[in-house]
Amino acid sequence: MTYQPSEARHDALAWRRAGSSGLTLPEFSFGLWQKFGDRTPYETQREILLGAFEAGITHFDNANRYGPPHRAAEKNLGRLLRQDLGAWREEILISSKAGNPIGKSPYLRGGSRKSLLQSLDHSLRDLGTDYVDIFYFHHPDPATPIEETVGALVTAVQSGKALYVGISNFYSRAAAHEAALLLRQAGVPLVAHQPRYSIFDRRIEIEGILEQSAEDGVGLITYSPLAQGLLTDKYLDSGIPAEARAASSDFLSPSDISEDYRVRARALNDLALERGQSLAQLALQWVLRRPEVTSALIGASSVEQLHHNLRAPGFTALTAEELAVIDTHGVHGTGLRL
Repeated sequence: MTYQPSEARHDALAWRRAGSSGLTLPEFSFGLWQKFGDRTPYETQREILLGAFEAGITHFDNANRYGPPHRAAEKNLGRLLRQDLGAWREEILISSKAGNPIGKSPYLRGGSRKSLLQSLDHSLRDLGTDYVDIFYFHHPDPATPIEETVGALVTAVQSGKALYVGISNFYSRAAAHEAALLLRQAGVPLVAHQPRYSIFDRRIEIEGILEQSAEDGVGLITYSPLAQGLLTDKYLDSGIPAEARAASSDFLSPSDISEDYRVRARALNDLALERGQSLAQLALQWVLRRPEVTSALIGASSVEQLHHNLRAPGFTALTAEELAVIDTHGVHGTGLRL
């Protein structure tokens, strides 16, 4: 059956401008970082991604690394575009990234022109599209001059293969500012920065990235707002559910579920319940409280989970007293490998 989205999707989410650019995004974006490779049945992926589009999400975030194996998530999104969403490509924002390792070859990592531009070409083939809306440099590379990396990003836009460019995982304020300055001087402004941000990961607060992005006119599209599931109710009790990320993920392990974590998470969960919401909804609302955040990247393992999380902005705004409680128990670094 041919997919036909509802017109109501346009009014489902609030929209925010990315920094000082003309680009607007829904307050939630969907990331294909995990569970969109070859380990998850394609029909499950399709149901979730179409559910996200139906719910008002227009930004689908990908990278050459996403899978497993690497590049599988882009291939799966490309299949969805061919079979279902191709007619709505102009209403969809697709992002991709390169720079993090995807193989042993030096040409499959880092910020060189060869690495970035050949990866972009490969991503376009896998996605089956002529361009991506945002092309990110995935991670700082001290072995490559930032001028070379910026030059590659500029080429991506000038060649028509990307509409905008971004950086990701820059936790040095000076480095993030330098990238923004060089791109502005080249006539290709930096539209987005994608760092990790959650109640348990406050590096962008500590390092001044929030202020830097506002000063440079860069939108923050923050990822892992639920701290790999630590800011949900999955791990509040003893034991780890078999289907939980800590049981099978490369980014979270049973050793990360400490008693200190559980004490803090339970206190945060108590606050959420007092407010009539879940811990996940509290965590998402906390991230979106910042005006510097253009969009929060979320994933989902089911449409039901997706809809639950998308309801987060509908709750009463967090008070100063509630934010103080979150600061007390939301200790930076809890459960995470920083």
